[in-house]
Amino acid sequence: MILGIIRTLILFSVVVIGLRLMGKRQIGQLQPYELVIVIMLSALAAIPMENTGVPLISGLIPILTLIVLHVALSVATLKSEKARGVICGTPSVLIENGKIVQQELSRLRYNINELMEQLRAKNMPNIADVEFAILETSGQLSVIPKSQKRPLIPEDMNLPTKYEGLPVTLIIDGYVFHKNLAKINLNEDWLRAELQKFNIKNFKDVLFASLDSEGKLFFQPKAEVI
Repeated sequence: MILGIIRTLILFSVVVIGLRLMGKRQIGQLQPYELVIVIMLSALAAIPMENTGVPLISGLIPILTLIVLHVALSVATLKSEKARGVICGTPSVLIENGKIVQQELSRLRYNINELMEQLRAKNMPNIADVEFAILETSGQLSVIPKSQKRPLIPEDMNLPTKYEGLPVTLIIDGYVFHKNLAKINLNEDWLRAELQKFNIKNFKDVLFASLDSEGKLFFQPKAEVI
């Protein structure tokens, strides 16, 4: 019993470390070789966990081999354009200048119904409004609308805009992020004084608090749980 728990924790830790080395990408954003490695990692980890008669090292060696293989392939795709094309493939243009590229659809075995579904998901139901639709190597469809169909932005009207940075998180569930306060040259005393203006005397009573680029404090107190 104890042995099985220990083996499971070891294998879990190794697989998690391996996935962290693969980067912070969702399953839908993985390259084909990365998806294969993820599937194989889960299968290899399951064998020693299910069968304690299998030596732990017999599961760890293939897992570590796959992790090293992924790192090697990632470095190769980073350094070489040719290797990137062979390992990851290349993007394919499915729509060009408002016209479907039929040859590419046939080559990729990608039917028009699938294409229309993806366009609707991108809020572009009319093919005539699409300048380019590109099927990326991850399987995601990138859609570039024609210039006449793009949303209006301030630059189009020569309107000046203020800089908008990311809000800085100060409190989550009562925990104060002192490092974030230090980055913006503020301290806990300032934060406490600001919250006291709203009758909040204890940080533990705050669910979330952040400060935007204009210096405006946003906070939400915890709700009383009955």
